Amino acid sequence: MKKTITLEAKDPVEIFGAGNKILEEFRTYFPGLKVAARGNEIHLEGKDSDIRTFEGKLNELVERRRHKMNLTVFDVEEIFDGERSPDRFRQTGDAIIVHSTDGKPIKARNKTQQEMVKSYFANDLVFAVGPAGTGKTYVAIALAVRALKNREIKRIILTRPAVEAGERLGFLPGDLKDKLDPYLQPLYDALGDMIPPKRLQDFMAEGVIQIAPLAYMRGRTLDRACVILDEAQNTNLAQLKMFLTRMGTNAKFIVTGDATQVDLPRREDSGLLQGINLLKGIKGVGTIFFTNEDIVRHPLVTKIVKAFEKI
Repeated sequence: MKKTITLEAKDPVEIFGAGNKILEEFRTYFPGLKVAARGNEIHLEGKDSDIRTFEGKLNELVERRRHKMNLTVFDVEEIFDGERSPDRFRQTGDAIIVHSTDGKPIKARNKTQQEMVKSYFANDLVFAVGPAGTGKTYVAIALAVRALKNREIKRIILTRPAVEAGERLGFLPGDLKDKLDPYLQPLYDALGDMIPPKRLQDFMAEGVIQIAPLAYMRGRTLDRACVILDEAQNTNLAQLKMFLTRMGTNAKFIVTGDATQVDLPRREDSGLLQGINLLKGIKGVGTIFFTNEDIVRHPLVTKIVKAFEKI
């Protein structure tokens, strides 16, 4: 199906943005739709349902412009993600968190993920512990991206302890950043699912999104940020304390880890479960435990995890 929409605005830049920046953001929510702007017209080609949705959302954007001096990409995000009300999150944890770069909604996929979402809104520090494949880190990053888009925070900081999983970073080529980037790749991958590449690159260049090894956190005070410590089972108690005491005003901290996958020379040095026990019962601290039943990867992953638990 094809359709042409004519804007009533005298200057299309009012809606499309300079260099069509707002329109480009709008298009990311309709990956299956061909969109071309010519003058004050938008030419659409694709599924009838996509065209109807596009037109409805565009009308919302035009209406918003009538009440604002200027539109920004945040207006586009609020139009598409407006159903993500905090009240629904607090009550059920099952609302859409964000949309992926291909327009698909990202939301909690099981009850434990829903509990993690609810805990995030109820607490400033959340521990999420469980086996690989349960979506702990992915949900944490989605919540952080949501908070950034809603301007609840100024930056996202993602960190991991630089502990090798049976490999040696020293043998990898390049400088320190080159050596660490492959280790931090899962964090880049999750962000890439939720933020368009150019925008993600800009955020990282501006320091709005930072990815760094845990040692780089020492001495910092992290205000108005969502800070995620991944693979926390590979921290000792002193490192965990150092990380948690970085918390500044209006900050959210999420700690994820799998107590069964400790890569430290001595498993008993892991501070994750020790830290959880020490902070048990403190108001503002939430703990969510995932199990094998919560694995959301390929069905074989659940069987693999159970098989290795027998060793």
